[in-house]
Amino acid sequence: MKIALLGPIAWRTPPRHYGPWELVTGLLADGLVRRGVEVTLFATLDSVTLARLAGVCGRPYQEDDEIDGRVWEALHVAYALSRSAEFDLIHNHLDWLPLAFSGLAQAPMVTTIHGFSSPRILPAYLRSNSVFVSISDADRAPELEYAATVHHGVDVTTLPFSATAGDALVCFGRIHPDKGTAQAIEIARCADRPLVLCGPVQDERYFADVIEPHVDGDTVRYLGSVGREERAQVLGAAACLVHPIAFAEPFGLSVVESMLCGTPVVAYARGSMPELIEDGVTGVLAYGVDSAVAGVKRAVRFDRAACRRAAECRFSADRMVDGYLDVYESVLSDR
Repeated sequence: MKIALLGPIAWRTPPRHYGPWELVTGLLADGLVRRGVEVTLFATLDSVTLARLAGVCGRPYQEDDEIDGRVWEALHVAYALSRSAEFDLIHNHLDWLPLAFSGLAQAPMVTTIHGFSSPRILPAYLRSNSVFVSISDADRAPELEYAATVHHGVDVTTLPFSATAGDALVCFGRIHPDKGTAQAIEIARCADRPLVLCGPVQDERYFADVIEPHVDGDTVRYLGSVGREERAQVLGAAACLVHPIAFAEPFGLSVVESMLCGTPVVAYARGSMPELIEDGVTGVLAYGVDSAVAGVKRAVRFDRAACRRAAECRFSADRMVDGYLDVYESVLSDR
């Protein structure tokens, strides 16, 4: 089986810091190679992978102001599709743009929908020749048919179990109203616990006006966008991850990563959260600040080893690879 993985180029694969799509694509590429699949990863040329690396963009456009992402994504897709006859299947992780040209592909296409940026992009999906995979049952558009849901997997070896929790809560993700960063500060204050914030600032005004005034280095600390090693340390040292999202989140890698460290999660019950969190084992579903504060008081008493075991069973990279191999075999058997 020869597979082309068409990855995003906003960040390196795997990302140095932030880049959830790139992280998942990289894990899948390496996992498939370990299973003996011949994989070519189309990504930025500074990417690190066990697969054959191909592409035209030297660096991620989010890391270089001289690179126009719109131009280089188009060139990236055009290059990958120009080589499509070399492969048995193309697996698209780059949203709608490859779908607009899927009729030119000379191999069947599978698209993992990592989330819809807007309903306005649906025409590209509806008119494409691709097979679709959702990353959660909650994130399915009623207009589309799906071959499967494959939850994201995580490299469990990079997230060591931490049996001992600290006092602080942690909020992990981009600093943006969608992620409920301000609500996390309020939850921590009401729970009388310090808070550690991690993630890139995506909304500068929101950060300056609503978040930064609370950052005092004591009750609230902001660590910026942290790398993989520090990520595991921060998550493992926390008493609980708070995830008070204000939107229907398609998945939530930080939620799974926290569970794998043994750190339970208190999340607002939106989007995929009821699908990911096992109440009383890996976390608590909440419905507002007061509910989340009560959830923190419950979650900090959970068995951290049981939290880790449950997350390993459901969200390992190997389990994700199994899911995608099933999809590939189904698509190729129907040809």
